[in-house]
Amino acid sequence: MRTMSTRVLIIGAGPVGLGLGLDLAWRGVDALLLDQGDGHVEHPRTGLVAVRTMEFFRRWGIADAVRNCGFPDDYALSIVFCTSLNGKLLDRDDFPSMRDTPTPDWTPEKKQRCPQQWLMPILEGAVRERAPDMLRYRHRLDDFERLPDRVRARVTDLESGEALVVEADYLVGCDGATSAIRSKIGVGWHGKERLNYSMGILVRCPDLIRHTRWGEAERYLFTGPEGSWGNLTVIDGREMWRLTVFGSEEKFDLSRFDPAAWMRRALGRDDIPFEVISLLPWRRSEMLADTFRDGRVLLAGDSVHTMSPTGGLGMNTGMGDAADLGWKLQGVVEGWAPPGILDSYTTERRPVAARNARFSTENFKAWVSPKDCSIVLDDTPAAEALRREIGAGLKESTQAEWQSWGLQVGYRYDDSPICIPDGTPAPPDDYAAYTPTARPGARAPHAWLSDGRSTLDLFGRGFVLLQFTGGGDTDAAALAEAARARGVPFDVVTIDDPAVAALYAAPLVLVRPDGHVAWRGRSVPDPAAVLDRVRGAGAETTQPALTLSSMS
Repeated sequence: MRTMSTRVLIIGAGPVGLGLGLDLAWRGVDALLLDQGDGHVEHPRTGLVAVRTMEFFRRWGIADAVRNCGFPDDYALSIVFCTSLNGKLLDRDDFPSMRDTPTPDWTPEKKQRCPQQWLMPILEGAVRERAPDMLRYRHRLDDFERLPDRVRARVTDLESGEALVVEADYLVGCDGATSAIRSKIGVGWHGKERLNYSMGILVRCPDLIRHTRWGEAERYLFTGPEGSWGNLTVIDGREMWRLTVFGSEEKFDLSRFDPAAWMRRALGRDDIPFEVISLLPWRRSEMLADTFRDGRVLLAGDSVHTMSPTGGLGMNTGMGDAADLGWKLQGVVEGWAPPGILDSYTTERRPVAARNARFSTENFKAWVSPKDCSIVLDDTPAAEALRREIGAGLKESTQAEWQSWGLQVGYRYDDSPICIPDGTPAPPDDYAAYTPTARPGARAPHAWLSDGRSTLDLFGRGFVLLQFTGGGDTDAAALAEAARARGVPFDVVTIDDPAVAALYAAPLVLVRPDGHVAWRGRSVPDPAAVLDRVRGAGAETTQPALTLSSMS
């Protein structure tokens, strides 16, 4: 069999696999990305690109392409709670279009709607532009074995039938919730397997907005006599929609399931033409892997965490995995970080995944009305009062879902072995509100610089030491020399702006390649200890030399 070799073998070219491949290509790391499919998205699931993911896309050079994906920027992104599109209104939560949505002052980007069938080609094109030979569709992973110094995989080219051997330093499984790679290496998988069963119905209905009483919306949530029964979500802002119906495994027997009947119920009329494109039965779950790494095999995305899509955090959490893992793999294969740094991947990302999954489950529970809704369709004062009560409750509970800035951007790696605590108290962990902080482990805050760049634009290629007034040149030079001696990519950026200095709250701030703060302080008594700690080569150092205590 023909043998190929690569530094990193990625299995699964969904959004997360493509994101990791793009990050590695952007870093110049040799990688091979295989998928047994052909790249076609038959049933798009993800559609929301969250703020933090847009920041990653900005780093990788694709934010503008995602912004201009084709979703109409004047389409109103409201949430409507109703019995049907032509039935009775329970309540509504009005949100502006992407054009009219302001960019928060703590980020250079804002969220974007980009359906999966448009996002995937953008990611794929960026991967092929940076690494033309990385991505190969119609290649199936058959088996693999772990050797002391590499992973050996057996692969079949499904087009030619040729059997291949791929040898890699590391294997990353981005192969989804039913991950064969996770199962083979025996990683535990625990949580809530059956939050509910749902049926996704992809529908083409060009005249839908013209025939609804409620106008444009990102999502319509439906309540009937049985309670909450489903929702309709915009796909392309023109004619494509996804109707999700809640139910049970028995309810979704495909031989008896009538998608057209459910769509007519959602429309509330029988005279609006539509076409059912595809069906996708799926199980809503909250699952988490016990570890994200076992030796030379790592896992990312749905292969290590699943969560309800209520909140749009699934793909976006996976992109955070890719951003965390990419620079660490770079360090290991280039030799400036030891293999042990990869253990920090689980330490950092697993708590974030657990947090996001819990939040998503609570959002879903809020959708399901516990009240007796048997009269919800009636034309009586009691029914009208019930509709107002249910609608107000749904509106209140879903506001947390759509305004979860602290959850999306405020996650921190407080317990990471490669971030050096500075002794400052942790800010509150508020899912709704994001409070910028440069405390080690946190995302380095955004601020606009005098040349028009964001501070976030400084990060990515290597470690960056931000030097503000009061940060000594001798200390900066000592850190730079320690990095040079270890081959660590390193840069020093001097910022003469009191507002940015106040935001970062230390004269010297060391930021990792993924944009999270690794260390900050006034002076660096032991530069070698700092560099060894943040590159994963020295977990124990003397605390006084590494904290902010010397700043006062």
